[in-house]
Amino acid sequence: MAHPWWRDAVIYEVYPRSFADADGDGVGDLAGITAHIPYLADLGVDAIWLTPFYTSPQADHGYDVADYRDVDPLFGSLADFDALVTAAHGHGLRVIIDIVPNHTSSEHPWFREALAAAPGSAARDRYIFRPGTGPDGDEPPNNWQSRFGGPAWTRVADGEWYLHLFAPEQPDLNWRDPAVAAEFEKTLKFWLDRGADGFRIDVAMGMFKDEALPSIAPPHTARSHGPGHPYWNRPEVHTVYRRWREILDSYPGDRMGVTEAWADRPETLASYVAADEMHQSFNFALLLAPWSAAAFREVIDETVAAFTAVGAVPTWVLSSHDAVRHVTRYGGGEAGLARARAALLLVLALPGSAYLYQGEELGLEQVDVPDDVRQDPTYFRPGPDKGRDGCRVPIPWSGTAAPYGFAPDGTTPWLPQPDGWGPYTVAAERDDPRSTLSYYRAALRVRREQADGRPERAEWLATDPDVLAFDRGDLRCVVNFGPAPVPLPADGEVLLASAPLTDGALPANAAAWLRT
Repeated sequence: MAHPWWRDAVIYEVYPRSFADADGDGVGDLAGITAHIPYLADLGVDAIWLTPFYTSPQADHGYDVADYRDVDPLFGSLADFDALVTAAHGHGLRVIIDIVPNHTSSEHPWFREALAAAPGSAARDRYIFRPGTGPDGDEPPNNWQSRFGGPAWTRVADGEWYLHLFAPEQPDLNWRDPAVAAEFEKTLKFWLDRGADGFRIDVAMGMFKDEALPSIAPPHTARSHGPGHPYWNRPEVHTVYRRWREILDSYPGDRMGVTEAWADRPETLASYVAADEMHQSFNFALLLAPWSAAAFREVIDETVAAFTAVGAVPTWVLSSHDAVRHVTRYGGGEAGLARARAALLLVLALPGSAYLYQGEELGLEQVDVPDDVRQDPTYFRPGPDKGRDGCRVPIPWSGTAAPYGFAPDGTTPWLPQPDGWGPYTVAAERDDPRSTLSYYRAALRVRREQADGRPERAEWLATDPDVLAFDRGDLRCVVNFGPAPVPLPADGEVLLASAPLTDGALPANAAAWLRT
């Protein structure tokens, strides 16, 4: 019996405001994505994932949603969404969209109603409002801190405080109120009815909070996700995903859900993909791993063991709109790009699904965005975080100067693109057999050609400490993390290598696929 499409899919993340601008306002839009659907199909991915395009004041670039069932005019209209889905499906691509259930925008009608209502009202019960502490209630209800920096509480005019685990413009919903669950079920069905093939669930581990709202005591922090945390990975969240699974299963076509759930242990991550819950859960461990055979081996072993125990397969992620691009994490320059190309073959050969982030197929590095034009809300909150703008700069399509085909000539993109990006445009790389784009296309093509009959289990091979090698059936993947070339097996047919071989040896920071 064939596996569902998502079980071993390659899914391409589209950050709409930075993908392609069709209307010339400097911000990417749905029509721009639709115009490039043939490019994505030619790349060889199986699906695209769109980050939020809903009605929003854009305080957190769409993750502050004011209307979950409409398109923000910045990105187009519902008709534009329908056209995108039709074009994607016509090219054999599935469409996954973001759902943001932990919080709304402060401009959402519900929150406006809550601010106008009295303490203790039903309108306020949809969110988490509490009296303050201290003699005059002028201190927050507890010591919780925002993930974006600073206190997680903001006081309103009547003296109560509301919780926002992210920006103040993103008030947290109270998932213990049945109205909240009912509203999101309507939203899921709305987009499924319009042809969405699945959902990526933002902050999937945060929707329920300990009812007592206790202050955080060591060892917990706002960035730890271990057992007993007062608001991350609470057991109650799983009741939501069981119900959402029922909704997804009621639609034809293997509709799916993938959770964004940070966890301190792979077993916690795997709990979101139990048989009656979501289909996938993002695995961020490789985003935190240094370029090291031992570090990658540890991540892979722990992840595969945890997911296998619940009958699921992992996902593999190297970059995203929330992380420093992995070419830069791996050292930047020629070495960083070589390592990134090698890492691609590694994750594409592993069991499970791989998620790519727009622009990584061009070999893009993190951009050093000038401070005076930064827009990520994390940059403006207390703390040292420079924000995520550097991985969100609009991608280059053609030409030798900004906007590099991202928008019509003369348009200023919403974030500045760097000089010198001409060699990294799609147009420059498309017909160059040595380019990163050509390499990605080749890797995805070979992966698809080798998919039939490949077991969902990798068998490690004995190697040098700086080398990882494993077999999946007759496909062998060898990755050289070390500084010196290593010989490849003489009896294997090389299907693809991330760098030219020398006398049958795999260079430093390179990977190869062989048919054994």
